[in-house]
Amino acid sequence: MKVIHKLFFITLLLFGYFLSAKTIIICPTCKVKSIKEGIAIAADYDTLLIKKGTYKEYNIQITKPLTLLGENYPVIDGEDKGEIITIQSNDVTIDGLFIINVGTSYTTDYAAIRVVKSENFLIQNVVLEKLFFGIYLEKSNNGRIYHNKIIGDAVDEYNSGNGIQLWYSKNIEVEKNIVQHVRDGIYLEFSDNITIKKNTSTDNLRYGLHFMFSNDDVYTDNTFENNGAGVAVMFSKRIKMNGNTFKKNWGTAAFGLLLKEITDAEIINNTFEENTIGINIEGSNRINYTNNNFIRNGWAVKVLGACYTNVFSKNNFLYNSFDISYNSKLNDNSFDQNYWSNYTGYDLDKNGIGDIPYRPVKLFSYIVNRTPETIVLLRSLFMDIIDFSEKVSPVFTPDNLMDANPLMHKRK
Repeated sequence: MKVIHKLFFITLLLFGYFLSAKTIIICPTCKVKSIKEGIAIAADYDTLLIKKGTYKEYNIQITKPLTLLGENYPVIDGEDKGEIITIQSNDVTIDGLFIINVGTSYTTDYAAIRVVKSENFLIQNVVLEKLFFGIYLEKSNNGRIYHNKIIGDAVDEYNSGNGIQLWYSKNIEVEKNIVQHVRDGIYLEFSDNITIKKNTSTDNLRYGLHFMFSNDDVYTDNTFENNGAGVAVMFSKRIKMNGNTFKKNWGTAAFGLLLKEITDAEIINNTFEENTIGINIEGSNRINYTNNNFIRNGWAVKVLGACYTNVFSKNNFLYNSFDISYNSKLNDNSFDQNYWSNYTGYDLDKNGIGDIPYRPVKLFSYIVNRTPETIVLLRSLFMDIIDFSEKVSPVFTPDNLMDANPLMHKRK
């Protein structure tokens, strides 16, 4: 009963706050002319309505529950002096601002918007340009980053920051953001239960998305295109990757998706198209790869070792230079009911499954792993001959790596 009374009292108190909250109008010709001044005079849960105009301010500290609402995208110009907005309170909303000219430093990660040890925040409809770091969450939980546009001008990795960065944060939604021309589009470190969906991360120097030591995260329906490399997921558990597009991530060390030390993950309904390597896998176990499309990649899947009890089923492998590449004769992974565009078998009983198994690992891919320069012989007749001889009698490639039930028709 005491607990119920306490909760009732807190509800009444919050309701009272909202009833008494007021709107403070900020504009160059208003009584309140600066955002800092508006914050200083605001009470908890007030709204600062920022009219169209340019506000040359930085180091804006929000230490109380507030809403900063821009009208017609007012510009906050940090003049390259440092961090622009720092949130250090629960229940803060930033909506509809245009923020430019974040300071650059080799010792401090200045951000356009930083959230520090805060809960229940919302950052939406914000445009960030000429930035170092964009949106930076630090030990903050239960928030949402929605429908923002983050456009950097990064040239070199060493003096550029990330578009959206989460550090030691939990239960965050990152949805419908556009991130371009930064170091990493979205970066997670020690951040669990994060949902990343319907974002577009393109033309970034390093990764479109980068995970480190983050567990139980889900990313769905995102596009990662033309980055230094698409997505890197490292040292993490129970990640679900569904419905994403990894496209045109080209380069000598580029891939659509890198998996390093990953366990118990799902990779389902994704498209890997025109990447140097579709998926590069190392030390990753118990992963289900299902219903994915691998289209015109250099290598569809490249396995570098220490990968066990993974299952590849019902995927389409279409017109890749190499479908599967191994650097070992050992195989503890399962391939079943995939469609392989290079399969030349037959289906006499017309059940849609090839009557002879398909061996997706070519001897030439083994040779290229050992001696990359031999790639110039890719289309030569000599390579076709040695691939055929290895298929008949495997010596260098895993003799038990085969799809015993190759599909005759592409999975729709």
